[in-house]
Amino acid sequence: MDLPFDQSRMDTLMENSGADVVIATTRFSIQHLLGGYRYFFFANLDAIGVSRYLPALVYIKGSPEKSFYIGCGNEEWGTSVFPLWVTDIRNQSWSSVDTANSIVTGLREHGLDSSTIAVEKAFLPFDAAEVLRAALPEAAFVDAHPVLEAIRAIKSPEELELVRTASVGIIESMSATFAASRPGETKIDIVERFRRAQTDRGLVFDYCLVSCGSEFNRAPSSRVWREGEALSLDSGGMYQGYIGDLARMAVAGEPTALMRDLLAEVESVQQSVRAAVAPGRRGGDIFDLADKALAACPHADEMFFVGHGMGLITHEVPRLTGTGPVPYPADHAEAPLEVGMVLSLETTLSNPDVGIVKLEDTLIVTEDGWEAPGDEARGWNRPLSGGGE
Repeated sequence: MDLPFDQSRMDTLMENSGADVVIATTRFSIQHLLGGYRYFFFANLDAIGVSRYLPALVYIKGSPEKSFYIGCGNEEWGTSVFPLWVTDIRNQSWSSVDTANSIVTGLREHGLDSSTIAVEKAFLPFDAAEVLRAALPEAAFVDAHPVLEAIRAIKSPEELELVRTASVGIIESMSATFAASRPGETKIDIVERFRRAQTDRGLVFDYCLVSCGSEFNRAPSSRVWREGEALSLDSGGMYQGYIGDLARMAVAGEPTALMRDLLAEVESVQQSVRAAVAPGRRGGDIFDLADKALAACPHADEMFFVGHGMGLITHEVPRLTGTGPVPYPADHAEAPLEVGMVLSLETTLSNPDVGIVKLEDTLIVTEDGWEAPGDEARGWNRPLSGGGE
C-alpha cells in the first residue's frame, strides 16, 4: 500500500502514545494523511444546516488497509476525482453526530470498541465526543495532537514544493504591492491590493499585519501611509493549504539613515541564525545564535526574535521556545532538526521614531543545511514612479 506518509513513523508514534487508533477530524490533518485531499465544497466554512461538516479519517495502527474515511453525504464529488489510498470510503455524514456514529460503527466492525483511541481533542465537537464516550464505554480516549503534529513535521518533497510556491508567491505579491502603493492610501487600500496580488498568483489570502509610520498597531485601518514613512507587511498566504509566512519593508521616498541602520540590524540577526539551521543541529541553537546577534545590535532593547515551525498550520512542530508570542512549551528545543522540517524565522524591531521594522523568512531544512524560498526584496522597497494600478 502506497501511503503519503511514513507508516513506520506513524505506528511508532502511536505505540509511544499508547494509541491503537487515531481519528483525524481536522481538515489539515486529513489533508496531510490523505496526500493532499481536501473537499472543495467545505474549503472555507464548516457549518451547514443545523450542524457542521466533520470528516474523519480512522487510521488503525499497523493495519492501514483497515482504515476508513467518513465524508459528507455529497462528498463523492470529491473522492471520485481524487485517488485516495483508503479503500473504505463512507460518504454518509451530514452532521458531527452522524460522523461520530459512523466512527462507532466502523470501530465495532473491526473489534476496536474497547481500544485506546486518539482523537483531536481541541477540534472534536462536544456532541460528537458525547456520542463516542456513550457508545464506546470500554474505550480509552487520548489526545491525537502529539502524534499528528509529529507526523506532519517532516514534509514530503511534494509538500515542500507547495511551501516554496506559497513563499515565492507571497514575496512576489509584496513586491508588486510595494511598487503600486502610494502615499495617501490607507492601510485598508494597501492590504486589499496585496490580497488581490496573492489571489492573482493562485494563493489563498489569509491575513496581513500592516503598519506604517511610527505606529505599532498592525491592523488594516483608515490610517494613511504618508511620504517618508516606513511600511511593514507581514502576511500569511496559502497554496493548496500550505502556508507561506514572510515579512518585508518599504518606504515612501528615501529611507533615512536611521531606517537603514535599523533594517541592517534586523538583517544581521536574520542572517546569523541561519548558521544553526541544518539536520542534526539542536533546535535551540537557533535561539542561542539569535541572542548573540541581538546582543551586538545598538537597538537590541527594541528587538525581538522568534522561530517556529510551519506547514499546514502556523506554529507547528518544531516548537523551539517557550517565550514566544504564542504560548506553548519548548518541546523541541533540545531535539535535532530533521530534513523536511520548515521553519519561520522572524526579527521585529519596534522603534518609536520609525515604527515597526521587520523581516520574516521561511527556511526549509535540507540535507546540506537550508533553503530559503522567496528570499528576495530584503531591503527598503519603494513605490515605482508612474502611479498605482
